[in-house]
Amino acid sequence: MQTCSPLQTLFEQVEGQALPLPPRLAHLYGALVFPAIPADRPYILSNFVETLDGVAVAHANGESLDISGSNEHDHMVMGLLRACADAVIVGAGTLRDAREHRWTPDYIYPPLASEYYQLRQQLGLAPQPLNVIVSSSGHIDLNLPLLQEAAIRSVLITTSQGRARLQQQSLPSTLHVLVASEQGPLSARAVMETLNRWQPCQRLLVEGGPQLMGHFLAEGLIDELFLTLAPQLAGRDDREPRPGFVSGQLFLPADPRWGTLLSVKRAGSYLFLRYRFARPAPASEQTAQIASIPSSA
Repeated sequence: MQTCSPLQTLFEQVEGQALPLPPRLAHLYGALVFPAIPADRPYILSNFVETLDGVAVAHANGESLDISGSNEHDHMVMGLLRACADAVIVGAGTLRDAREHRWTPDYIYPPLASEYYQLRQQLGLAPQPLNVIVSSSGHIDLNLPLLQEAAIRSVLITTSQGRARLQQQSLPSTLHVLVASEQGPLSARAVMETLNRWQPCQRLLVEGGPQLMGHFLAEGLIDELFLTLAPQLAGRDDREPRPGFVSGQLFLPADPRWGTLLSVKRAGSYLFLRYRFARPAPASEQTAQIASIPSSA
């Protein structure tokens, strides 16, 4: 079966253990190395594609526009990251923008379906990642194809108010509804902890949208960002703000977030970047650090 050409590795500096990629996946991507899973919470990855001018989401005539140009390498990497995750998390807006989508490896890149499945077997994971939708309001069309898909387990994390709204519809048998708080907005930590109590996870993958990504970054819960840089310009104007992959949060100048470059790969004019973000110290450690600063400092 024909697949894309191998990615060219331009830079790589990642420590940890390589995942047992099947030969064809290893040939196309190279080694995929992750650090040990933390003891206190899942290791959280994120994956986005952006244009050269930083646009991650764009619409025209009510339709979501294709940022990557349906790039085969981008789809291959998306499938690989989904294949090594216990669950893929998306916001309600992302679900509404991609009504036919399923957040599984084989859906995004069918040519490597058997390799993705083999990798999940090697990692001791379920055949498909859990699809997790986050919606404070519960304003979700439960007739969407994903929620009717028997082969994919789905979870909707919401509030008590959201659950009440959802119960006005007929809940699909494949969908589990989890309540993370009485009312919104939901914090990223509440989403993560609610999911992890229901089903302990080792790796989670956040795929958007920008509002959800903003919450995870603001709360210091993103460990790594995989970012595809697509070689096109999208543009913006006053009628069409077209956000990047973070929205609803301001980090600079008071609280800038700096990433450490782990990897640069290339396919033609596309770049595949990988960054790690440091976790903020727990509040108790921060207090201890402040207390240890000499009074003359």
